[in-house]
Amino acid sequence: MKRLLISLAMLAAVSASAQTIKPGLWETNSKVKTGNAQTDQAMSAALSQLAALPPEQRAQMEAMMARNGVSMPKAGANGGITMTACVTPEMASRKEIPLNQKGKCTSQQDQVPGGLNIAFTCTDPASSGNGQLRFQGDSAYTMTMNVTNNSGTGPQQATVESTGRWLSATCPARPQ
Repeated sequence: MKRLLISLAMLAAVSASAQTIKPGLWETNSKVKTGNAQTDQAMSAALSQLAALPPEQRAQMEAMMARNGVSMPKAGANGGITMTACVTPEMASRKEIPLNQKGKCTSQQDQVPGGLNIAFTCTDPASSGNGQLRFQGDSAYTMTMNVTNNSGTGPQQATVESTGRWLSATCPARPQ
């Protein structure tokens, strides 16, 4: 369940890979809806478990995620998942952001008025999805993705609704 939660949070971060994106520190808030109360409760519990990790384990997890340019997911004010990600100038020019997804992923982005239509497929673990990203200038966006995650217990459907906002031109230094 933690893998699903983190994968969906990281997927939400992909929305910053846009036609107009500022380099720097971005904050993403994602709300995941599965339509299954038991799964939604398990995801909330997994997020609570991440917050309650023993200090040593938490430090290891934070360091691993920081190496990939993202922060530890935490509960947002609206019941969503909030995290930050750093986009370097080189990444912005390639329309790329840091993701900590397992597996090999391919994506397709089609420009439409005001944003992008996005589709992706990942293997090991298998997941796929599609959705729409809408820009609000070069420092904010909204996104809705429909995701299927095959976590070993069968396919799980989820809708991820995200908002992103640019925080600053500088990012915290990554650990070496």
